[in-house]
Amino acid sequence: MFNSPDWVFSMFAFIGFMCCMIPLPWHLEAWNTGTCLYMIWTGLSCLIQFINSIVWRSSVINWAPVWCDISTKFMIGASVAIPACSLCINRRLYYIASVSSVTKTRAQKRRDIMTDLAIGVGIPVLEMILQYIVQGHRFNILEEIGCYPATYNTPPAFALVFIWPVLIGCFSAYYCIRTIIELAHRRAQFMELLCANKNLSSSRYFRLMGLAAIEVLCTLPLGAYVIYLNATAEPVYPWISWADTHSDFSRVEQFPSIIWRMSNPTVLSIELSRWLLVVCALVFFAFFGFAEEARKNYRLAYTSVVKRVGLSTGNMSSAGSWTANGSKSEMAYNSRTGTMPVFITQRTEQKRDSLTSFSTDISIGEFNIAFDEAKGIPYSPTETVTGSISKESLPITPVDGHAIFLPDLPAVARPDPTLDINSVPRLVTDSFESRRNSDDIV
Repeated sequence: MFNSPDWVFSMFAFIGFMCCMIPLPWHLEAWNTGTCLYMIWTGLSCLIQFINSIVWRSSVINWAPVWCDISTKFMIGASVAIPACSLCINRRLYYIASVSSVTKTRAQKRRDIMTDLAIGVGIPVLEMILQYIVQGHRFNILEEIGCYPATYNTPPAFALVFIWPVLIGCFSAYYCIRTIIELAHRRAQFMELLCANKNLSSSRYFRLMGLAAIEVLCTLPLGAYVIYLNATAEPVYPWISWADTHSDFSRVEQFPSIIWRMSNPTVLSIELSRWLLVVCALVFFAFFGFAEEARKNYRLAYTSVVKRVGLSTGNMSSAGSWTANGSKSEMAYNSRTGTMPVFITQRTEQKRDSLTSFSTDISIGEFNIAFDEAKGIPYSPTETVTGSISKESLPITPVDGHAIFLPDLPAVARPDPTLDINSVPRLVTDSFESRRNSDDIV
């Protein structure tokens, strides 16, 4: 890893930056301050390392002194900020597992956010200020590495700079162990508390706990090893005075790769300081980059991008179906709003006989003969005075922008092949006068 080509680290540094920035929007919605700060610090650190590895790939020229001033201070803060963010996560998980209720007032939530900001931002900023005490000169430029902080290797530097990650890791380990104990004693009550917390599911809780636990397990031994390297890779100079430490402070020391790679402990210390940032980003993405909420947002982003370029997204179960021209189908279910769309089904029906278009009070089954004869006669709209209005005869859309008024429905008349009472012959008894007339005729 340490002897790999320069482009390998540049590629992984950029990937680490993207792995931290992609999940950031939906974690901001949950107001998990420690997780968001972890992503911001780690992602920006990877971005800085990526830029440095590109600009100073084969050069030690001081191209951008202001950039180096800012980036080196940020790197000092990031070395403490990542363990501090892990402390915020472990602290929050412990309080969720130990309290009897997750319902908090607005003032309590605001106080929790301010506490996390004080830990995740305040401590790193304080570290940047304290590092100035033992900052021997402005900064260093290492070929293939870029801008690098300059810390005078003196005993106060161990107390002011190098020991902070180990101390913060000890506090994180305390909260992590306490959280495991609380989960073992109050498992049933803990699940009820998570059900009441809409921003933290059980899956996300245990993923946060896994991330924080790995961070603790890596911070303590690595922090101790960094202290060991600083104590052995270079001689430890005695602290004489402030003026001695900051003499010729504005100078910038430049080291070609052939010089700083001559010492194996120095190579190990420098390479660890930048590769560990990439590892932190990849570990975070391994925990949260493939979760359910992440896959949901990936699908939404994919359909949004593909729709803009006019391509088909196929059958997307969560976002509905999309047609070939990129438009969304009207029969898709809107999973975000939980509503069903209104759609119209158009059917084409074959014209039927006029007899079947009416419903009468007399059963058709009683006149099978008349019905069969009527079916043999072709239908003609002019033969009947009345008829039914089918939806094929109605326009689907208004013509020329004017509304079309439907005609009044005619009164339903009985069809021709029905029984007419007046047409039935009646048997009437002849009157006396009629019989007489008939006798006269005969």
